[in-house]
Amino acid sequence: MMPTTLRCFSPRGAAAPTLRLLLAALLGAPLAPVSAAPPGCSGVAPSGELIATRVPGTAPASAEAGLYEGPVWIGDALYFSHFTFGPGFPSRILRLGPDGKLGTAIDDSGSNGLAVDARGNIVAGTHKFKGVSRFDLVSGKRSLVAGAYQGKVFNSPNDIAIGADGTIYFTDPSFQRAAAPGGQDATRVYRVAPGGKVTVVDGGLANPNGIALSPAGDMLYVSGGGGGGERGVLRAYSLVRGAPGKGRDLVSGLAVPDGMSVDCLGNLYVTEHTAQRLRVFSPAGKELAVIKVDANITNAAFGGADGKTLFMTGAGALWQIRLDLPGKPY
Repeated sequence: MMPTTLRCFSPRGAAAPTLRLLLAALLGAPLAPVSAAPPGCSGVAPSGELIATRVPGTAPASAEAGLYEGPVWIGDALYFSHFTFGPGFPSRILRLGPDGKLGTAIDDSGSNGLAVDARGNIVAGTHKFKGVSRFDLVSGKRSLVAGAYQGKVFNSPNDIAIGADGTIYFTDPSFQRAAAPGGQDATRVYRVAPGGKVTVVDGGLANPNGIALSPAGDMLYVSGGGGGGERGVLRAYSLVRGAPGKGRDLVSGLAVPDGMSVDCLGNLYVTEHTAQRLRVFSPAGKELAVIKVDANITNAAFGGADGKTLFMTGAGALWQIRLDLPGKPY
């Protein structure tokens, strides 16, 4: 069953953003982000400097180096990937239940970033299979959603966003390319149509990483670029009937940008891996807040009974912080 927080991201009223985008394209006018809050969304975005705390009992059982990644809230539990840096980047999906106990939900998943589809299944970027996979949470059975582009497998699908119509957008950097043979000649952002056709959203962003959709579903956001330092960007793409336009840099100077999430007002929660922080930006790209952690950070998602707890994954660490408004569960 889908979490109640998803109601903030209902496609109702989508006709207005679509008309706005079409008029902007016809008139050549600059695109302004949608500011209206979706039905049922209330609260105030975080501001200033905040500090997240570690979730008790979630440290890895092994001292082997690795990362927690791709948090997603489903029902009453948090799911996330745990992969290590051994040959093939072994990975599994963990579950943090309402009782605070951590256990394995899916073993040998080969996964990185996670999302949840309309049926409550996990959709994952799976570096082991060099494709996008779907996992049935009851049986654990895996099926392949997208496994190739122009006859070649992907590099290492990383993060996922899913539109209201089932369209899947994902990033394909080269970070875990060595997990299995083969790959693409470039790192790209891809779109998988409901019928399964794979097309390129952006082929000019080096190592795209985090990806998310606006609450209205009319904007796609991707972070990436550069190999380190203050060279990363947050790029925005307008969507008309699910088809992305040319991207524009909304925020620049990010320090190794990684995954992200979105609150119900459309504010963006972007992790900066080695800077050990998450920064919150308005839909216009204005910095609103900084949330600090005590290790390298990878991704973020909203969860909890009211959807107002922000969970963050990182280098063998899971953090949480209470906020005043709900957001997207992955």
